[in-house]
Amino acid sequence: MGLDLAGSPKRNTGFCLLHRQLCTTSVLYSDEEILSEVRLAAPEVVSIDAPLFLPKGRESLEKKGPPHLRACDRELLRLKIRFFPLSLGPMRMLTERGMRLRKTLESDGFEVIEGYPGAVQDILGMPRKKAGLENLRKALIEFGVKGGIRKKDITGDELDAVTCAILGKMYLDGNYQAIGEEDEGFMILPDVSRLRSH
Repeated sequence: MGLDLAGSPKRNTGFCLLHRQLCTTSVLYSDEEILSEVRLAAPEVVSIDAPLFLPKGRESLEKKGPPHLRACDRELLRLKIRFFPLSLGPMRMLTERGMRLRKTLESDGFEVIEGYPGAVQDILGMPRKKAGLENLRKALIEFGVKGGIRKKDITGDELDAVTCAILGKMYLDGNYQAIGEEDEGFMILPDVSRLRSH
């Protein structure tokens, strides 16, 4: 399952359930709605587009000042992958929500991983949604995704959720790399070398 989480319950959260290559997508809003859908679907893994851990040495998001970056964020910088730091304005609300949902889902027994669709798309050679939703949709279809991906009114949030779900499948298949450090949470990215060998 992939979730392109919004910082606010008033904004679209993209949802995707991927079984083999067949996807179902929708737009969700409240935490209750999200948790209800996850519990109903009971996926093997939930891949969330949101920071799910604070940097080591940072007690909370309320206190200003360093550290602003986790080891996985520094690795994204090294890979020249664009992202927003979790301490930046609107990202704080998203980080708080992501951490809260992760704790609830893990206490329910679900495996939760942190994904980043922009990085997944960059690594897999797909356009990001800013380059046009249709371009990203076509790239996901070419990657083999079927089902709900073909609905005409699919949103960018749903397309990013599909990307998160693909990452979840790669994780389950062992075609992934974990970047960062264990005590501040790993970010999962595709491992293209393993993907080519399968």
